[in-house]
Amino acid sequence: MKTTTSSLSAFGDSSIQTPSKSRIRQGCHSAGPNVSGDHINLVSSSMPSFPILQRSSEEKILYSDRLTLERQKLTVCPIIDGEEHLRLLNFQHNFITRIQNISNLQRLIFLDLYDNQIEEISGLSTLRSLRVLLLGKNRIKKISNLENLKSLDVLDLHGNQRDVDNLPCLQRLFLSFNNISTFESVCCLADSTSLSDITFDGNPIAQESWYKHTILQNMMQLRQLDMKRITEEERRMASVIAKKEEEKKRESQKQSLLKEKKRLTINNVARKWDLQQHRVTSIAANQDRKDSDSPSQDPCQVDGSTISAFPEETGSLDSALSNALQGLSVTDTHLVEVDGDTLSLYGSGALESLDRNWSVQTAGMVTTVSFTFIEFDEIVQVLPKLKIKFPNSLHLKFKETNLVMLQQFNALAQLRRIDQLTIDPQGNPVVSFTLWKYYVLFRLSHFSMQKINGTEVTQNDMIMAERLFGILAHVASSELPQYRLISILGDARKKQFRYLLETKGKKPGVVSEENNDSKRLVGENTNRATLNYTTRDFYNEKLEEIKEKKKFCKMYIEDLVKEATEINMKNEALQKLWPQMFIELVRDAVIEIRNKSSYMKLCLQQITDQK
Repeated sequence: MKTTTSSLSAFGDSSIQTPSKSRIRQGCHSAGPNVSGDHINLVSSSMPSFPILQRSSEEKILYSDRLTLERQKLTVCPIIDGEEHLRLLNFQHNFITRIQNISNLQRLIFLDLYDNQIEEISGLSTLRSLRVLLLGKNRIKKISNLENLKSLDVLDLHGNQRDVDNLPCLQRLFLSFNNISTFESVCCLADSTSLSDITFDGNPIAQESWYKHTILQNMMQLRQLDMKRITEEERRMASVIAKKEEEKKRESQKQSLLKEKKRLTINNVARKWDLQQHRVTSIAANQDRKDSDSPSQDPCQVDGSTISAFPEETGSLDSALSNALQGLSVTDTHLVEVDGDTLSLYGSGALESLDRNWSVQTAGMVTTVSFTFIEFDEIVQVLPKLKIKFPNSLHLKFKETNLVMLQQFNALAQLRRIDQLTIDPQGNPVVSFTLWKYYVLFRLSHFSMQKINGTEVTQNDMIMAERLFGILAHVASSELPQYRLISILGDARKKQFRYLLETKGKKPGVVSEENNDSKRLVGENTNRATLNYTTRDFYNEKLEEIKEKKKFCKMYIEDLVKEATEINMKNEALQKLWPQMFIELVRDAVIEIRNKSSYMKLCLQQITDQK
């Protein structure tokens, strides 16, 4: 076999076309009764597994040296008698598993078995005239039994598993113009220690930017590539580029894993949130049923559908996810992410991140804070920390935070500044209220907000907000107890005093530039300040505190009443005994002073004893 025997052919499945094809009906590859085509008959033979192929005399005259049997669903090679003069035989696109029944075709030059199911090269030892053998897209794992094919020029084995260990002396391999588009299809050649010269020109792979350095990095034994000598500088550059590509690949994999972990964590947080909301709804529904003396139901029943008590059972993830992401944790219940100027918090546990020691640079960059799957009442409790930790935060986003009433927006007034507010309709029923935007503009007017849900705030919006809710603030402030009103005024004065201290010593120009920001800090109207919000937890704590105080007061009053009762009872007893006691006192006094000299001696003796 010549050196070029190991070359892949450019023919592929577009091999030499004949003027016409021999047509065989479906099932002609199995033994059985005669099956006739236009010019070909298959008849049963003494070997049941192999039909005999016969052509008409006209067919033999027209195409005496070629036979085409492609796409005929053949599982075996039929017995071909009387065709020893054939030079071209085409079995493309069938299901043949073994090469056989062609040993008598000793004049055959071109044999095409492309796209079959052949696992072993065999049955060719007598075909000494064969020059082109096309075995691409089969199941061949070894190059064998080709020793007798001395005339073989072209061997096409693409689309198989080429085992180059069986070619230990292979030095030059020409793979030009074989439609090779990926390195994976020829990467097995890197295992050949003898290969020194290879060509890939004319293939799509040779047009890729990574082509040269990938080949050189993986085939270190090469001396020539595409008929050009490889220099040491080219090897060095290939190594450098390969390292960079490997680093890029690692970083890409790392980012992909982080992205996937983020997705899994968010899904887990979402399931936990949904389960929590269903439980709350279920408890409320059960309470309503108890109040109405209706029959109780399973607490996990919501609108007739069963909600699992475990997040893992509430929904199914992609079945392939666990296999592809074995190293990722899906048990995380919260996520904290800083992406550019946005701080995203998922799950109530993420609020604890505000206690971290954030770097000045990172904290200063954050201008947008997004809350997702967190109860708004829990967010309210950390707003003072948010104001301190991220002083430049101007845009707040709320999604799935249970914003259900307008009063909750009052809590945002304690922040330093808000330019934009985004309330996602998902998980925030308050957005369904027609006037919610106007209430926000009215209550937080000291911030002079620019956008709400991406829409610019106009002067007309501010006027309408004042008309709608101005009277509400007036009524609230007029009905507020005096001590509470004094407390609010005190807070306002503190803000004004702080502003005066901060602007003291600054140039007038600087102060004027900061005037708008200062208005946001101290410009909260007292009437509006009376519209505040107390979270449910804080309200419940206050209720507990009030209950404890009531209990203490009750016990204290009861003790006082008991003590007063006892005193009164003693007084009544004294009143009953007093007349008799008085008589006895008078009688004792009269008896003592009856003998004046004795009484005086007794008194003197008592005085002497006391000294």
